[in-house]
Amino acid sequence: MPDLTVRLGKLRLRNPTILASGVLSSGSLLRRALKEGAGGVVTKSLTKERREGYPTPVVVGVKGGLVNAVGLANPGAREYLEQELPRAKGGGGPVIVSLAGGKTEEFVELASMAEEAGADAVELNLSCPHVKGHGLEIGRDPGLVRETVGETRGVLNIPLFVKLGFSDRLLDSSLSAEKAGADGVVVLNTLPAMVVDVYARRPVLSHRTGGLSGPALHPVALYCVYELYHHLSIPIIGCGGVEDWRTAVEFLLVGARAVQVGSAVVTRGLGVFSEICRGLSTYLKEEGLHSIGSLVGGLRT
Repeated sequence: MPDLTVRLGKLRLRNPTILASGVLSSGSLLRRALKEGAGGVVTKSLTKERREGYPTPVVVGVKGGLVNAVGLANPGAREYLEQELPRAKGGGGPVIVSLAGGKTEEFVELASMAEEAGADAVELNLSCPHVKGHGLEIGRDPGLVRETVGETRGVLNIPLFVKLGFSDRLLDSSLSAEKAGADGVVVLNTLPAMVVDVYARRPVLSHRTGGLSGPALHPVALYCVYELYHHLSIPIIGCGGVEDWRTAVEFLLVGARAVQVGSAVVTRGLGVFSEICRGLSTYLKEEGLHSIGSLVGGLRT
């Protein structure tokens, strides 16, 4: 059988599929995702204090994906790490804790808490498009990225990944993350989006605007990974519209070493992880390849 294992710095995954942040909340559901075939899972983005998030509706389906504005709803880092992380750790795969903050000091404190609680890695959410001051403003500022990643790296022994959104400074921010000690970058978070009810003549989401995910995001994310691959030496994790083995292979060919799966879990269920892995194995055998690594950056030009 082809070898599906991948390494993201010190982090080893049994296959290149990772549950994206924000899709499943409880530790028991994260554990189930691992049991269903995910190579790793990412928690909801945790903040220092509890956040109720935005009132419903917070998610709406559109052609080609979903638009959501959950508002970083979570019980607060300490409660989640004490109650939910241990449950997730029973799934037999790496659990990556996603963190969201408004300033460097918050990320540093939260990262220390996550490592102490048993996280296998940390993912800094520097790209939330619908909560002011939490993410996107930092991620599109290379100087703030360097500061945030560097200070957080200084208190961690576990791998540190940085999730970035689309901006005209994406390359600069990615290079800043690498120079500051990130073990990898996750590209791409949702794109700012909006849905309007023409009969009510008002936005569908309670927050008015949100973030677009799903297949419509995939070509943009592919382009971004392709561009970054030629400049970065750290691993890139592709995120955006992965719904089957083909879309996963596309990310691998343009330079990603692993992929995150989000909207497809909502629309197709947790079985999507095993389906993608079976498809990857079949594709590798048909192409006469023995490992996932042989696909990374293998785009023919």
